[in-house]
Amino acid sequence: MSDLAVFITVAEQGSFVGAGRCLGVSASAVGKRVSRLEAELGARLLQRSTRALALTAEGETVLSRGRRMLEEAAAMRAELERAGSLPEGVLRLSLPPIGGVMMAELGAFQLRYPEVSLELDYSERNVDLIEEGFDAAIRVGAGGDGKLRSLVLPGFRRLIVAAPDYLARHGRPDAPEQLADHRLIHYRSPNSGKLEDWPLADAELPRALVCNSVHARLEFALQGQGIACLPDVSIRRELDDGSLRPLLSSENSELIALRLLWPSSRGLSARMAVFMDFMRQAAQERRHG
Repeated sequence: MSDLAVFITVAEQGSFVGAGRCLGVSASAVGKRVSRLEAELGARLLQRSTRALALTAEGETVLSRGRRMLEEAAAMRAELERAGSLPEGVLRLSLPPIGGVMMAELGAFQLRYPEVSLELDYSERNVDLIEEGFDAAIRVGAGGDGKLRSLVLPGFRRLIVAAPDYLARHGRPDAPEQLADHRLIHYRSPNSGKLEDWPLADAELPRALVCNSVHARLEFALQGQGIACLPDVSIRRELDDGSLRPLLSSENSELIALRLLWPSSRGLSARMAVFMDFMRQAAQERRHG
């Protein structure tokens, strides 16, 4: 298996020198390991020249199947290690920059598993979980891509809201077309640069203020600066105490999906295993509660 791992590194790097650099050994040592693997398999895996290396047809087969074998071996090793271990250490999660998303569940998880430290990275960017060392990600509307497995979580809705002070000064819109006469607070994605659509059809939406922060939009709305479209999970307290009022029956807007994603090829650590079980149970309780 170790010779197989060396061969895969050579194939990915395109040279013995590059593979040796990655593995911390000499190029000649890498060449000997590959030659030994070829002898054991009875097949030539690489076509060698003074300028470059190229995979043979047999090499392509060994590369494809070898990767799966190493992934299975790593998963088996992690599973065996997990069997006798307690959940502890750091759990790195990537989350969307939306206040309130799964906050209650994450807090409850910390209380149940105090030995597990959560490291939360809030970003709209779709991080590479494997390359950047994240255990999992919670993403908006995302599905698996072959390399990732997923668990559906309770989603959220976007509500069109305003402060009572704003409504007292500017009136309450009773139809989407009336928004053309109001001050609207918009969100622009820092990744795509696009304005976020509101859950309305064919309405003229003027721009009084544009920003790329849920928190900033919430604060401006509370100040009475205008009407905002915000995730319901971010404004539950404000809706309950009346400091923001829902408008235009926006509580019936489309449900935005959330998913927990994690690498399909990686064996689960004890902390990740209990986190998944906890989130799966929390999701079931939310749906039936």
